[in-house]
Amino acid sequence: MADYQSCLAFLCELLQKYNRKRVMINENTGLVTDLGLSSLEVMEVIEQIEDHYDISIPLNILPDVNTVADLARKIRDINS
Repeated sequence: MADYQSCLAFLCELLQKYNRKRVMINENTGLVTDLGLSSLEVMEVIEQIEDHYDISIPLNILPDVNTVADLARKIRDINS
């Protein structure tokens, strides 16, 4: 089981390699708006999250995920 803070820490570390704009990544960072992730990169991130936590993330939740915090909460909810 992963708590919110551990999910957040994992995501901040994972997203560093996609941080071309060199923004400070925190829970309020927008995945598309701030980091500029493409749809392919979003899918790569989802795949890495699924592998790390051994979970399956339903793609229908993605429209509701805008920030790092949104994604951390979804991971926590799926993983609990």
